Amino acid sequence: MARTKTGFTRKRKHNKILNAAKGFRQARRRRYKVAKEAVLHAGHYAYVGRKKRKKDLRRLWIVRLNAAVREQGLSYSKFIAGLKKANVQMDRKILSNIAISDPQTFTEIVNKVKSA
Repeated sequence: MARTKTGFTRKRKHNKILNAAKGFRQARRRRYKVAKEAVLHAGHYAYVGRKKRKKDLRRLWIVRLNAAVREQGLSYSKFIAGLKKANVQMDRKILSNIAISDPQTFTEIVNKVKSA
């Protein structure tokens, strides 16, 4: 059997990491060892950030809803409880968009919640 060396495989592996580290600064984009660690950390931050983005958007929708509902003389918690009683199945994202783009429709929804 022929002797195999790792030249091609290693070069391909290193290039993969160094290409992922493009845009990093100084040794983090030039040296493999440092770049590998930087890419690993960047991947972890990206993963956590994707989860955090969902959390942040939900918080934004809740803040918007709270502000819109308080103008109608209701608190956010009572509004959400009323939605469940009135069997209105809209999520917070849709409700906050309605509150911003179409205040009259939102007022109708709040009135329906108040009556329930």
